Amino acid sequence: MLPSQALLPAVVFALAALQALASDTFLAAVYEHAVILPDPTEEPVPHSQALALMNKNMDVLEGAIKEAAQQGAHIIVTPEDGIYGWRFTRESIYPYLEDIPDPVVNWIPCTDPSRFGPAPVQERLSCMARNNSIYVVANIGDKKPCDSSDPRCPGDGRYQYNTDVVFDTQGKLVARYHKYNLFRGETQFNYPKEPEAVTFETPFGKFGIFTCFDILFYEPAVVLVSRMQVDTVLFPTAWMNVLPFLTAIEFHSAWAMGMGVNLLSANTHNTSVAMTGSGLFTPEGPATYHYDSATEEGRLLLAELSAQPRLSPTYPPAINWSSYATSIKKFPGENDTFSGAVRRDIFTFSKLRHKDGNYTVCQGDLCCHLVYEMSNKSKDEVYVLGAFDGLHGSLIKYHWQICTLLKCPSTNLSSCGQPVETAQTRFEMFSLSGTFGTSHVFPEVLYSGVQLAPGEFQVLRDGRLKSKHGTSKPLITATLFGRLYEKDQPHPLRTSL
Repeated sequence: MLPSQALLPAVVFALAALQALASDTFLAAVYEHAVILPDPTEEPVPHSQALALMNKNMDVLEGAIKEAAQQGAHIIVTPEDGIYGWRFTRESIYPYLEDIPDPVVNWIPCTDPSRFGPAPVQERLSCMARNNSIYVVANIGDKKPCDSSDPRCPGDGRYQYNTDVVFDTQGKLVARYHKYNLFRGETQFNYPKEPEAVTFETPFGKFGIFTCFDILFYEPAVVLVSRMQVDTVLFPTAWMNVLPFLTAIEFHSAWAMGMGVNLLSANTHNTSVAMTGSGLFTPEGPATYHYDSATEEGRLLLAELSAQPRLSPTYPPAINWSSYATSIKKFPGENDTFSGAVRRDIFTFSKLRHKDGNYTVCQGDLCCHLVYEMSNKSKDEVYVLGAFDGLHGSLIKYHWQICTLLKCPSTNLSSCGQPVETAQTRFEMFSLSGTFGTSHVFPEVLYSGVQLAPGEFQVLRDGRLKSKHGTSKPLITATLFGRLYEKDQPHPLRTSL
């Protein structure tokens, strides 16, 4: 029997080994929240009324946080607009805002709530984290005074920011992020003067954070992953689903795969404005996801994720997204093309006229190649191969390159590109590729009923998106969604100088 002095190093080593093993993975949670909305008004309500509404939403969030913690979750993400909603003018949102300090101040609002003035929302969120020993991620509003010496200072003398906050297991504020890419309706908020790349370390990996529309842009999304080398991105969102390429689960899963990181996506839930779709997404595909356009209920999702996915033996290899497509000549055959609109983007389409074949469609610098075989072609369904290479957007314009195998809503070709949620046709195989001018390409496969296809497709190192063993469900779209960030128009803050 070993003496007690000899046992001590062995015990310490064993505990350290167990701790290292435990930190290889972590249990993550997201909560899709059916937000209780305020009554629409252009005038500010009393602060007490604003706080009463926020407390109603935080009551629901606290229940989800407690449940996640009881199941062993280390971190939980709640949605953008999850505490007060989105029906605001610049003036009417003011009673809902708090002054959120820089995390360098080393502050635990739960134990020192009045250090920076009244902060009841931060205090309550901090206590939720502290009392449940879980990291809590939430979206609230920040206010910062400014004066006439600042040429950008708004006329009302303050900046207002769409803001994410993170509290650690002690309730300490460890991260604050101001949304940089505001969606067109967010006139109640200001752009921060510079894009922020916000990261923080945990015992279970390095985390970054940004909000909703930010995911489509180089700053901060690509900066966090490529320069800052985060393992996991926290993503509060209020995502309005737009078929065929931009449903929440579809694009967010594809983004996690294309960028090679975990994405913890928490969406608001409001079917009247097509908001639903949350998930825990990994470089290999979705760990779990939820899409519900039929009810008005929230949903808690949990999954165990790799703390450092780049070190995983299953981490996907680097992809040369244009290697295969640039090495072949255009496929011959029936390639008569026509134009069709996906929202405001004019695609070049070619109808798939047979149960199998090879097709090429080109637009601008992009040529898309498709090899396919349908297993049960429905005579009432039309599929097309489409290509788009150009700018998209209104207030902020950004450059897409898209190759897509797409179901049309009807046999009328003028309907191609319009939203469709159901299909009957399965594919025995498909292989889609394109001559992309970017390394940032996101692979999407969406089945009938707006369902993902985990494990049923792969991306080869030469850039081909291929089915593995045929599609188990009818197909809506298989898409390679590319972003040419260098061709984007300047951020609105840069054009308003």
